[in-house]
Amino acid sequence: MIVMRSEERTIDPVPEDAVAEVRVARREAIGVALATSAYGISFGALAVASGFDVWQTCVLSLLMFTGGSQFAFVGVIGAGGLAAAPAAIASALLLGVRNVAYGMRMSPVIGHGAARRALAAPFTIDESTAVSLAQRSPRARIIGFWITGVGIYLGWNLMTLLGALLGDVLGDPKTYGLDAAAAAAFLALLWPRLRTRQAIAVGIAAAAVATALTPVLIPGLPVLVAAFVAIVVGWFNWFASKTAGQAATEEET
Repeated sequence: MIVMRSEERTIDPVPEDAVAEVRVARREAIGVALATSAYGISFGALAVASGFDVWQTCVLSLLMFTGGSQFAFVGVIGAGGLAAAPAAIASALLLGVRNVAYGMRMSPVIGHGAARRALAAPFTIDESTAVSLAQRSPRARIIGFWITGVGIYLGWNLMTLLGALLGDVLGDPKTYGLDAAAAAAFLALLWPRLRTRQAIAVGIAAAAVATALTPVLIPGLPVLVAAFVAIVVGWFNWFASKTAGQAATEEET
């Protein structure tokens, strides 16, 4: 009688560090999604106050889904009426240009496949890119991207509808601080990463450039110009080069 013994296959446990990174990615993604979704109430209320119908406001969030571009569009229309539509479209497009750069940067994270990239395209926004790139492992990055992107899309559209319906009741959204919700979320992501001289220099210089140019340029341009600060610093490797040299010297000694 022959007894067949099946080989037991063991599955290597997932490293604790990897589990912790995924947990951090989920927590950051959910936090950013909640903060940014609350900001949607502000857009819904401001859009209705600018003369848009509730359904028009909701369509903008469903199809455009770029907070800065949406605010620029309704702001210009509200100030100049339909005659200002070309300027409103131009402002929205300028702010939307940054999403092209985000798509190029996120392409390795999303992976290959036309269907996968097409599905990820609508969710490739400021917040999903920031949360994803803030993680270290590939799995944490992809989880951070999808949870942030999909979570904001659902929450933003729901809050847009709520803000549009309650616009007259809410009054000025700035009274509740909703206009600063997105900026606060970005600051929360950025602050822990400001540990090196190069990162601090880029943050301060970019903020100064954007602040100085905002009163004189149309919406969208200050952000794009400020982005060149990081490109210039990275190209010439300012600040980081000296630090790397000092580290190499210490290792030799």
